Amino acid sequence: MKKVLGILFVLAISISALLLGGCGAPKKELNVYNWGDYIDESVLRDFEKKYQIKVNYDTFTTNEDMYVKIKAGGSHYDVLVPSDYMIKRMIDEGMLEKLDFAKIPNYRYIGAAFKNLGYDPRNEYSIPYMWGTVGILYNKTMVTGQPDSWKILWDKKYAKQILMLDSQRDSIGITLKMLGYSLNSKDPAELEQAKKALIEQKPLVLAYVVDEVKDKMISGEAALAVVWSGDAVYCQRENNDLGYFIPKEGSNLWFDALVIPKGSQHKKEAELFLNYLCETGIAYRNADYIGYASPHTGAVKKLPRDLTSDRSFYPLPEDLKNSEVFVDLGSRMKDFDRIWTEVKSQ
Repeated sequence: MKKVLGILFVLAISISALLLGGCGAPKKELNVYNWGDYIDESVLRDFEKKYQIKVNYDTFTTNEDMYVKIKAGGSHYDVLVPSDYMIKRMIDEGMLEKLDFAKIPNYRYIGAAFKNLGYDPRNEYSIPYMWGTVGILYNKTMVTGQPDSWKILWDKKYAKQILMLDSQRDSIGITLKMLGYSLNSKDPAELEQAKKALIEQKPLVLAYVVDEVKDKMISGEAALAVVWSGDAVYCQRENNDLGYFIPKEGSNLWFDALVIPKGSQHKKEAELFLNYLCETGIAYRNADYIGYASPHTGAVKKLPRDLTSDRSFYPLPEDLKNSEVFVDLGSRMKDFDRIWTEVKSQ
C-alpha cells in the first residue's frame, strides 16, 4: 500500500510540475528573419523571459535570398533586417508595414545622422540597426607594405590567398569601384568590364565566402579578404596580425534596418521587440557582440573609446568621400544576376 501511495504521490508531483510549467510557458510568438550571427543570442533569451513571447529565429545570407522568400509568400515573419536599397524596393512594392512610433519611444536614441536617409526619407517604415562599410581585411604578416587599393585583390603575388564575398552585389560593386565607376552602374560597357575583371581574378581566389570568412582569416588561411566592417572588428579581436582599410577608390556605405513585413500576424509584438532593441543597454550589447557601427547614440557612448575613435570602423565624412550607398537597380539587377552566374561558372 505504501508503494501504491508513493507512486500516486510521484504522479501528483509530476502532473503539478507539468501544469506549472505550462502556466509559465510563453503564449505569444514572434517570428524574426535576420542575417546570420547578427544579434547577441542572450538578448533574444532575455526578451522571451521579460515579455513571455517565444521568438522563432531564422537567418538569411543575402538581401536577395530574403526578398525572394518574402515575395513568394507563405512565410510568416514579423521582423526583417534588410539593407538600404532592399528596404527602398520593398517600400515601393508595398511589402512593408508603416511603424507606429508611439509604441517605439526608444527610437529617440537613434542619431539624427541616421534619419531621413534616402531609402526611407520620411522615417515611416524602418529603424536603423547597424551601419558600416565594405573593405579589405589583410594579414600584416602575409601582405607587403600598407595596401590602400582594391587593386591588390588582382595582384598575382597573392594567388590562392584571396577571399571574395559570395555576394553578387558586393563583389561586382567593389570591382566597379576598382575600375573607377559607380557601384550602382547600369552602363552595359562598364558592367562588361567588371565581369571580365572578375573572371580574370578568379584563378587568384581561394574561395567565395560569407560568414566563413571570419574563421579563415583568423586562422591565417588567407592573406586578403573582402569583408563587412563588423566582421573585421571581430577578426581583429581574435588575431592581432589583421588590419582593415577602406580602399581609396571608395566603397559601399551601407545601413541595415529593422522593418515589419506587410501582413505580420504579430505586429504588436514586433513593435515591442523593435523598442526593446532600441533600449540603450540592449543596443550596446548587440553592437559590442556584432562589432558593427551602431546608429544608437547611447550605445556608442558605452562602447570602448578605442573602437569608436577608429576611423576604419566609425569613419568621418572625409573618409567616405568616394563611397556610395547602394540604390535599388530595379530590373537592371538581372544584369548582376547574369554576370555573377557567368563568373561563378568559369
